[in-house]
Amino acid sequence: MRRFLPDGFTLSLIATVVLASLLPCQGVAARVFDVATDTAIALLFFLHGAKLSRDAVVAGMTNWRLHLTVLASTFVLFPLLGLLLKPVLSPLVTPDLYLGILFLCTLPSTVQSSIAFTSIARGNVPAAIVGASASSLLGIFVTPLLVGLIIANSGHGGLSWHAVGAIVVQLFLPFVAGQVAQRWIGDWARRRATLLSYVDRGSILLVVYTAFSAAVLQGLWHQLPLPVLAGLLVVNAVLLALALLATRYGARALGFAKEDEITIVFCGSKKSLASGVPMAKVLFAGHPLGLIVLPIMLFHQIQLMTCAVLARRYAVRRETAAFAR
Repeated sequence: MRRFLPDGFTLSLIATVVLASLLPCQGVAARVFDVATDTAIALLFFLHGAKLSRDAVVAGMTNWRLHLTVLASTFVLFPLLGLLLKPVLSPLVTPDLYLGILFLCTLPSTVQSSIAFTSIARGNVPAAIVGASASSLLGIFVTPLLVGLIIANSGHGGLSWHAVGAIVVQLFLPFVAGQVAQRWIGDWARRRATLLSYVDRGSILLVVYTAFSAAVLQGLWHQLPLPVLAGLLVVNAVLLALALLATRYGARALGFAKEDEITIVFCGSKKSLASGVPMAKVLFAGHPLGLIVLPIMLFHQIQLMTCAVLARRYAVRRETAAFAR
């Protein structure tokens, strides 16, 4: 039963939301937290740039069909699902939560957990490293463009070039700086995976605290009754189930080997909380940020629990098949 229990980071997220609900930051404290958050986000993307090996990227680029399939699932399938299912999904949630769901659909794939689950399931790990990393990098550009198109078409207004510029300055430039510095600190960054994990999770917790503080001061919990929260859980579960089915049977229809199918399933069905929360802070400055990031937070936990079970099943089947041979 332990795999169904929340992990430490999820408990930290819950504690952060509770803290923001009881002691929301405001005034000077809010401005201090904003500066700290921006600094942590820039450091996070700098360390990701320093850690991502260019040799691994070059080595894995040959499997272009797999990578195109992962990118198509991440940046085409998900947004189409979010838009096409609007008649079914939008009655279950509020307009701001539905906007958060659309934003969720535009996000890149995760990196660490996609690779970890692919490894557990005995999939193509080198391809997972390249595919998930490419998705994360492209998301810096693709996600703002998709958000602009989707928001404009859903009646929430357009995306300003200022927001796109802010994404480049806050996320992409630190990433490039990390790539440049990789020749000096790359090995150090790869050996300090725990440090990157702390920066990763710490930046998310800072954004969540500031976002929910502002939302609480605006009356968040009066706008979010339990039936709406239950509806959001259903919406996230439906999106993940459809993505898992599409990637699994789509990979088989395209003739991929089993290890490549595993990589496509775990890289193409997941969404990055680490990228999504910082991007939301920049892209949705005029919107209730707490409601925008809530779907991402819930989807994150659902995908971790579901993919943990699925990875173990893949692993058992692969071991059984190998033993039979």
